[in-house]
Amino acid sequence: MKRVTEQESKYKDIDKMSVIEVLKGINEEDKLVPLAVEKALPQIEKLATAVAERMKNGGRLFYIGAGTSGRLGVVDASECPPTFGVPFDWVVGIIAGGDSAIRKAVEFAEDDEKQAWIDLQEYDINEKDSLVGLAASGTTPYVVGGLEEARKHGVLTGCIICNEGGPVVAVSDYPVEVVVGPEFLTGSTRMKSGTAQKLVLNMLSTTVMIQLGRVKGNKMVDMQLTNHKLVDRGTHMVMEELNIGEEQAAELLSKYGSVRKAVEASR
Repeated sequence: MKRVTEQESKYKDIDKMSVIEVLKGINEEDKLVPLAVEKALPQIEKLATAVAERMKNGGRLFYIGAGTSGRLGVVDASECPPTFGVPFDWVVGIIAGGDSAIRKAVEFAEDDEKQAWIDLQEYDINEKDSLVGLAASGTTPYVVGGLEEARKHGVLTGCIICNEGGPVVAVSDYPVEVVVGPEFLTGSTRMKSGTAQKLVLNMLSTTVMIQLGRVKGNKMVDMQLTNHKLVDRGTHMVMEELNIGEEQAAELLSKYGSVRKAVEASR
């Protein structure tokens, strides 16, 4: 297949450019990313709606990917518990090569099309769950194989890629294709493609959590209070909701452990 992510950069002799020329070139390419994401909004809507329905019925959300894509999935999954107060195993990110690959690339890990399903067995993935494959190229064997096997077992499948069509789309119930074009640095998909995937992941997990009732108004009422900044933020949320002073709000927050519980207990 023709992979846009591998096409040659339109910028020539990058190594001869001045620093500001390099920066301007990267910035010009980055401007294209949100426009490409906007075109994919109908696809993102379908995926987010379907995933939320599964999760309302006890399902979980899994991400699989290799390299930059895998790391982005791990980041998004790891941020859901502190942001939305959900159990750590509601959203799970798995990277080809295991957790050590988050920091150091594992050679040829992405080329094993059977390993993703093996990795998923550790979590007893089942037909209630959803699996989203992350692959800029849309061809990564680790991701293709994982989605294909998951689909056979009744798992809802989706993908976030930066090409049109391809093997990953063929095994996805809900594909999201964000075509951002050739990279500034030829083939460096950690750049525009990675940015696009991060934007879509932000949209997906946030929209799903809103559908699951994990947001009230525009506030993260279930966030984990893991540092002074978040405690202070939570205190001011309670003050605003109950129209009370800071000291009283802080006491309630300390007693009940979350904004939601503090507010509900005081009404």
